[in-house]
Amino acid sequence: MKKYNMMMAAAVASLTLAACSKPAEAPKADATAKADAKTAADPAKSEKCYGIAMAGKNDCANKTGTHSCAGQAKTDNDPNEWKYVDKGTCAGLGGKTA
Repeated sequence: MKKYNMMMAAAVASLTLAACSKPAEAPKADATAKADAKTAADPAKSEKCYGIAMAGKNDCANKTGTHSCAGQAKTDNDPNEWKYVDKGTCAGLGGKTA
């Protein structure tokens, strides 16, 4: 009977630990998404910055017109793809505004 009690105690402890722990988070990605949403929501304080978007992370259509939607950049730092950034920060990020 002691063996059974020890196994039950171990099972209860494992379940309690699993219930109390929370999954790992990616705070950087979440913070970046919030910053992007904040910048895009206030166009008076933002500008298009070309050449800084990562593949799949552009904000909208590109200069050449090969696509017309966000998230369709094929390569990192393509000079035809853009993202919204706070005004005055584009050059510091290595991009160009026009």
